[in-house]
Amino acid sequence: MPDYRWLLYETIDDGRIALITLNRPRQRNAQSRGLLVELGQAFDAAEADDAVRVVILRGNGTSFSAGHDMGSKESVEEDGPGPNEHPTVSINGGTRGGIETRWLQEWHYYFNNTQRWRDLRKITIASEQGPVYSAGLMLMWACDLIVADTTATFADVVGTRLGMCGVEYLAHPWEFGVRKAKELLLTGDSIDADEAYRLGMVSKVFPEGHLVDDTVEFARRIAALPSVTSLMIKEAVNQTQDNQGFHNALNAAFTIHELNHAHWAMVSDGKAWVQTEETGAVGWKDAPPIRAAQKGTP
Repeated sequence: MPDYRWLLYETIDDGRIALITLNRPRQRNAQSRGLLVELGQAFDAAEADDAVRVVILRGNGTSFSAGHDMGSKESVEEDGPGPNEHPTVSINGGTRGGIETRWLQEWHYYFNNTQRWRDLRKITIASEQGPVYSAGLMLMWACDLIVADTTATFADVVGTRLGMCGVEYLAHPWEFGVRKAKELLLTGDSIDADEAYRLGMVSKVFPEGHLVDDTVEFARRIAALPSVTSLMIKEAVNQTQDNQGFHNALNAAFTIHELNHAHWAMVSDGKAWVQTEETGAVGWKDAPPIRAAQKGTP
């Protein structure tokens, strides 16, 4: 088992349930490169373990994940150069330069890894609490089932904050529906756990303080199925979705995402890959709070 720095890994119930816990609570489990690489290792470990039937993905602290790490000390150091540079920033296109670097790095560490986790040969459950923003949605959407407590809210703010057309794994139309996806991307508004349940994105909404125990109890029901049965159910549903165009739609949206990056790189003379204050964005410190999407208010 790898020596994890940014997450916790354990198994319970005689190894039948694996618990992967994102463990950067001070940063609200923002996704640094180190965390994402370790997450891939943890998923691989759970997949390789024949005793494991269900994997629970959860976050330590007040938020499951606030999205990509946009500039913590650890993340800046990982991007290098320097002694703490993460080894993955100089492979998989990291030394190519230009849009090719951004394109290949994001394909490997934001897009293809999320697709890989969606197709993991285990049943996966995302357990959500607190604000779940942007790339936090990617992680939970890669899971087969999503449960939440009453504190959970969900939003993608990269359009309103960064001038981007959504995150790299653009499953929004499939999870929200087409018009709701456009509304939430264009406004940056959030929905709560009850609305997510109404939309069918979330399977269960547990009371605050009950998420950990109730998620495990839910997982135990699923772990009781024969593993071949649960895997074939997953495969049948995923193949149905792929035949409806899911896989191709994700690939097309990722290409548009990279074109969006190229636009801001051109506008900023290569200084930034997203919209910044210099190119008209509202600064993070001045950005208004995220609003709840309400039926009767503009």
